[in-house]
Amino acid sequence: MNLERLVQVDRRIVYLLIALGTLIPILKPIGFAVSTTPPVENFFAKVESLGGDDAVLVSFDYGPTTAPECDPMAEAVLRHCFTRGIKVVVVALFPLGGVTMAGEALEKIVPQYPDLVEGEDYVFLGYKDGAQATMKQMGVAFSGVFPSDQEGTPLDELPLMTQVLNYANIALVVSIATNVIGEWWANLVNAQFGTPVAVGCTAVSAPKYYAFLDSGQMLGLLGGLKGASEYEQLLIDRYPALEPIYSKAGEYNAMKGMDAQTVDHAIIMLFILYGNGVYFLIRRREKREARLEQ
Repeated sequence: MNLERLVQVDRRIVYLLIALGTLIPILKPIGFAVSTTPPVENFFAKVESLGGDDAVLVSFDYGPTTAPECDPMAEAVLRHCFTRGIKVVVVALFPLGGVTMAGEALEKIVPQYPDLVEGEDYVFLGYKDGAQATMKQMGVAFSGVFPSDQEGTPLDELPLMTQVLNYANIALVVSIATNVIGEWWANLVNAQFGTPVAVGCTAVSAPKYYAFLDSGQMLGLLGGLKGASEYEQLLIDRYPALEPIYSKAGEYNAMKGMDAQTVDHAIIMLFILYGNGVYFLIRRREKREARLEQ
């Protein structure tokens, strides 16, 4: 047997298997079990405790490059709020596409709730530069930062914004973040104004946020695609009517993303085992040949 040929696997085979491992679970979900963790459960429980008299501020603090991780978080939180009749104020503080991500999420989610009235049940205030300065000014008055919504309607003409004047009227701030902005919500808005804060972030950023969880500056955390899938699972368990949305063929979400990630990781592990197995066979043959030569 020519063992050397066994290690010369055409890379196109690897690429093809990874492509299939990614595509098939999205088109036809496998449904691997999703176990939930306290940071996600606390986040979910907080939203679940709110009702029609409460307002949640959702800040889109990420761009297109992290959309596969962050979009499912934002969509799940919006669905949860709208399902419970919670009022939602949407802003964008990320300069590279934040407003685009927010607009696309609302365009996708709002039609699923035909009774929603823009300006009364939700508002989209748009993007504002300044990050920390903007956050602080919103603690005084939203109108001081956003004189109108994304479409140019003055805030005093939006029924919701005549009731939501500043953080005193916000029950929860949710930041879906790809960089340091999520930290600022915790160490500025929570610390200075006492407003509860929860963050959804990319997996690579998640470890740094646990310090804010431990200190009480954040009440919950969605860490990467896994955290988003946990929130989706909790949402479906509590509201089974939402299950068809998440099982729809071809529709991307975190649970399908985790299916694909699990399959891809399994493929990679099999190639690692295969490569090591062939390596040890070659080494054993070389040692045997060396003994024969002696």
